[in-house]
Amino acid sequence: MPSKEQLQKQKQYEKYVKEITPTHNLALNMAKAFLTGGLICVLGQWILNTAAGFGADKETAGSWCSLILIFLSVLLTGLNLYPKIGKFGGAGGLVPITGFANSVAASAIEFQSEGQVFGIGCKIFTIAGPVILYGILSSWVLGIIYYILKLLGVAS
Repeated sequence: MPSKEQLQKQKQYEKYVKEITPTHNLALNMAKAFLTGGLICVLGQWILNTAAGFGADKETAGSWCSLILIFLSVLLTGLNLYPKIGKFGGAGGLVPITGFANSVAASAIEFQSEGQVFGIGCKIFTIAGPVILYGILSSWVLGIIYYILKLLGVAS
């Protein structure tokens, strides 16, 4: 049986843990993610509208939008600003294409001291590699399923 001193220390420890354990407000986190993701989408829509205003067709405007958003994400990552956006906005800053670009650029920046080949060249695909691999794999599987359904006359 624990002594009174041990019980008191245990209570003090539990109180300490409760004080330093961060509490999360789900509604606030969702609002921050919505705001952050929404602002990224508003910026993307502005880029689309601006490109269309300069005479670009829908596909070209979409390409420019993706390129500019990726460029801005990488630039902000290099300036150490995008991690702050991601920390504030959570999934709202990490899920769009900008979050993927940030993760790839962050890997390259983190390992640049190891050199061009073994640092940047190898580590840049730490995040991108699995995404590319499973994207291609799932596209291939779905293509096979679609082909079979087309042979059976289920899909057109």
